Amino acid sequence: MDDIASQYRVKTAPYYRAVGHEIEQFQAAYDARLPMMLKGPTGCGKSRFVEYMAHRLGRPLVTVACNEDMTAADLVGRFLLDRDGTRWQDGPLTAAARMGAICYLDEVVEARQDTTVVIHPLTDHRRALPLDKKGELVTAHPDFQLVISYNPGYQSLMKDLKPSTKQRFGALDFTYPSPEIEAEIVAHETGLDPKQAEKLAQIALRSRNLKGHGLDEGISTRLLVYAGALIVKGVPAPDACRIAMVRPLTDDPDMRDALDAAVAAFFP
Repeated sequence: MDDIASQYRVKTAPYYRAVGHEIEQFQAAYDARLPMMLKGPTGCGKSRFVEYMAHRLGRPLVTVACNEDMTAADLVGRFLLDRDGTRWQDGPLTAAARMGAICYLDEVVEARQDTTVVIHPLTDHRRALPLDKKGELVTAHPDFQLVISYNPGYQSLMKDLKPSTKQRFGALDFTYPSPEIEAEIVAHETGLDPKQAEKLAQIALRSRNLKGHGLDEGISTRLLVYAGALIVKGVPAPDACRIAMVRPLTDDPDMRDALDAAVAAFFP
């Protein structure tokens, strides 16, 4: 199990710029083995934060990108056939519970509700996972923690977590950093000149003011990093902004024109 756990360790410390007390708060939640829910918009740093905390805590990190086709067996495991007969293959949730990893279910709201209920026994006093098909009850390792994330902006009546699931978790709210901090992040991640990074952050700020007025989401910090990386590689700033920030965000001609105008204001 130690050999398997070593594969999931975050060996290099990820860069994470705290914007509040989220590091100390998550540390306290981990010390209490409290399941945690990270809520925030796309590309604001939720996944990077989990990687950073896993490295800081010295725990393996098992990440699952949730989707609507994911079944309970994809999480807990299934029997497989090979040339020697039938064998059981642990799913990522079961493997994490056995090895004492942090299991991170990214965008958990994308999974079907009949799939997410399998996590319930791991998120209360039982800290156990029944493997019904195998007839085994896996007791979670003392160091195991379950973390989920999702974007509240995409909630709907048909796609949301059940209250019985939500109330099993503590929650941390994430949002985009202030323009000053965001520029610092972009400059650090890409090596971009800080003055240019500040301009990218200001463009993103203006795009976020259009949320609900033609845009589902504004330009994310992740997209700013992409744009900064292109500029560092020699792509002219206006082109980099269009490629990495404007075109991925919307196909609406009016919204593109508005965002292109914001780019032109900072990068004539």
